[in-house]
Amino acid sequence: MALGEQKRTGRKLGRVFVEHGFVTEEQISGALARQLDIPFINLKFYNINPELVRLLPETQARRFRALVLEDRRGSLLVGLSDPTDLFAYDEIARLVKQNIELAVVNETEVLAAIDRIYRRTDDISEAARELEQDLGDTFVDFGALAANPGLEEAPIVKLLQSVFDDATQVRASDIHIEPQESRLQIRFRIDGVLHLQTEADIKIATPLALRLKLMSDLDISEKRLPQDGRFAIKVKQQRIDVRISTMPTQYGESVVMRLLNQGGTTLRLDAIGMPPKLVERFRAIVQRPNGLVLVTGPTGSGKTTTLYSALAELNSLEKKLITVEDPVEYRLPGINQVQVNEKIELSFARVLRSALRQDPDIVLVGEMRDQETAQIGLRAAMTGHLVLSTLHTNDAASTPLRLMDMGVPRYMVGSSLQAVLAQRLVRVICESCTEPHQVSPAEHEWLRHELREHVDKARFFHGKGCSHCNGMGYRGRTGVYELLEMTQAVVDASNHPDPAHFLKAAHQEMAGATLRRHAVQLAVQGRTTVAEAMRISNQQED
Repeated sequence: MALGEQKRTGRKLGRVFVEHGFVTEEQISGALARQLDIPFINLKFYNINPELVRLLPETQARRFRALVLEDRRGSLLVGLSDPTDLFAYDEIARLVKQNIELAVVNETEVLAAIDRIYRRTDDISEAARELEQDLGDTFVDFGALAANPGLEEAPIVKLLQSVFDDATQVRASDIHIEPQESRLQIRFRIDGVLHLQTEADIKIATPLALRLKLMSDLDISEKRLPQDGRFAIKVKQQRIDVRISTMPTQYGESVVMRLLNQGGTTLRLDAIGMPPKLVERFRAIVQRPNGLVLVTGPTGSGKTTTLYSALAELNSLEKKLITVEDPVEYRLPGINQVQVNEKIELSFARVLRSALRQDPDIVLVGEMRDQETAQIGLRAAMTGHLVLSTLHTNDAASTPLRLMDMGVPRYMVGSSLQAVLAQRLVRVICESCTEPHQVSPAEHEWLRHELREHVDKARFFHGKGCSHCNGMGYRGRTGVYELLEMTQAVVDASNHPDPAHFLKAAHQEMAGATLRRHAVQLAVQGRTTVAEAMRISNQQED
C-alpha cells in the first residue's frame, strides 16, 4: 500500500509509513542511521548551540531540513532529516566552507528547532531602527498609510509582523509595549513570566500605538483615556485573535495585547492537566441538568480555558448554550456568545436577564462581578438551568463565603451551588534539560508538611536551561486543581452563622485533594519544581 502511494504521490516511503501510523519518525530515523552507519540524534534531548546553527542561513536550513550541531575542530556535525540527499550535502559544505559529517535527525524536531532558534529578535530590532530613521522629525499620516496598497513594506508594519511572529514562536500569551523615560520596552509573557524582547527608541512609541489603534478600530485621537479592542491576524497559517488594552502612562500610552490562538487550542477537560479522577467527578457535575458551577482563581490561572473545555464537551444539537462574556475569548461553533458592552449599558446582569428569556439549557457567565449578577445566576440555577461562571477567590473553600459576602442569601448558596473548582497554573520542567535537584532546607521543611516521612525517599528535579526552553528551565504550563463538591454535610455547614464551622467542613470534604497536595504530587512526579509548587501554595495562603 505504501509503495503504491509513494508511486502515486512521489512522497518518500518513510513519510508515507509515518503518516499512516505504521511507524514513528524515531523508528524511521534509527533505521536510516543504521543503514548508512551514521549516528541518530534525538533533538528533543540535545542542547543546541544557536551560534553554530546560524552558520547555515535560515532559508537553506528550512530547505534542506538541516541543523549545524557540533564543531569538531576541522569539521562540522550537521543533522539532516534526509542524509541521502547528496545535493544538500554539497550545498551545505559550500555554504559553511568546512568539511561536514552527517547525523540523522527527525524532520518534525528539525523544523521546531529552526522556528525556535531563528527567532525574529534581529528583525524586530532592525525594523525598530528602520522605523526610527523613517520617522525622523516629521509627522506620519497613518490614515494615508492605512490606505496604501504597499503597506507591508512600511517599517511600522514590518516591526509589528516581526513582533507577532516571534511571540507566536515562543508561545507568548501577552505582548507588553511600554514607553519608559528614554526607551520603548517590548516584553513577552511566556509561561506566566515576563521576558524582555527588545528595547527601541522612545520616538517610535506613539506611531506604534497609533498603528495598533487603527488595526483594532479604537479612537486614535483619544490618548488620555484607557481603551479596549480586538483584531485578528494570521501568523504561519494560524489565526490569532488579539485582545488589546491601551492605558495612558507618564511617558506615553502603554499597550498590552493578549494572544489567543484560535486554531491550536485543544478544548478538552482531559487535555488541560486535570487528574483523571478529578476529570470524572467534574464531568459528572457539569452533566447535571441544573445548578451553579464556579471555577475560581486569580487572573491568568486558566479559568476561562477550563470553562470553555467543559462547554465544548457539553455542546450538542439537543442543548441551547448561551455565553455572556467580557470579552469573548474563544469562538465556539453552535454556541450563542454575547459580548458585554458597558458603554451602552449592556451589563452582565442585563444580558443575563435577556439570555434566560431565550430558553437556554446552559448559560456561561464570564464572571460573577457583583451581587446582582450573582443573584440572577443563582436564581437561574434554581429554576432548571446549568450555570457556569468564575469568581476571584484564593481557594475553593472560601468561595461560598465570598458569595454570602456579596449579599447572596445563605439558602440560595446552599440550594443552588453544586461545586467549586479552584485552580492555578504551574510551569512544567523542560524535558530536554531536566536533572536531579537537591532541595534546600526551607524546601525540605515545607515538603515535610505534605509528605511526612516519605520526603527523604522522594526525588526532585529542575531544568538547568537549554536551547529548547530559551535557558529558562521550564517549557509550558499545566493546571493544579482542587474541587469542593457541595455535599449535604457542606450545605448544612454553610447555614451555620460561624464561617469557621463551614471552612472546617469544606476542608474535611476535600481532605488530601487540595491545590497544595496536587502541586506537591507534580513535584514528586518530576513535572514541576519544588519552588513552583511552593509559589502556588503561597498564593493560596495569601
